[in-house]
Amino acid sequence: MWDFFETVRHRHSVRCYQSDMPVEKEKLHAILETACSAPSAGDLQAYKIIVVSNQEKRLALADAAEGQTFISAAPIALIFCAEPQRSATQYGERGQKLYAIQDTTIAAAYAQLAVVAAGMGSTWVGYFDEEKVRDILQIESTLTPIAMLSLGYPAELPEPTTRRRLDEIVSQIE
Repeated sequence: MWDFFETVRHRHSVRCYQSDMPVEKEKLHAILETACSAPSAGDLQAYKIIVVSNQEKRLALADAAEGQTFISAAPIALIFCAEPQRSATQYGERGQKLYAIQDTTIAAAYAQLAVVAAGMGSTWVGYFDEEKVRDILQIESTLTPIAMLSLGYPAELPEPTTRRRLDEIVSQIE
């Protein structure tokens, strides 16, 4: 098992999955538990997570994501949906327009790191037709699809990408 920093360093977008390796229920459960342990505004957890294992639905999701076929190649797709009204009950408009989205993306990021810790890979998908995703999964109107994660056992490990230097990103005010 890796420590946290190794887990973060080993996270790469995986777009090629082993077709003969399903995701174990125990590992999926641990990933979902980790996502739900993410911090959220007021501990409201203003999001829902939809687990999609059905191949036909994943093919349709890949189509809704402009042909990102790795979504259908992965054995599981997780769809993270914001629940703006849940956040609005405590935080009004700012909760509705910002906190629910933040809560959802933090949960997705925790899930993505849990996938790596479980020995698998994933890719974050944010580019998709929201209405098509709604239709495919029959998502209720009170939820907003924010992100998808394809996940499974990698068939190949991508090369690490370069990152900007800290001094290009971080500034310090004393």
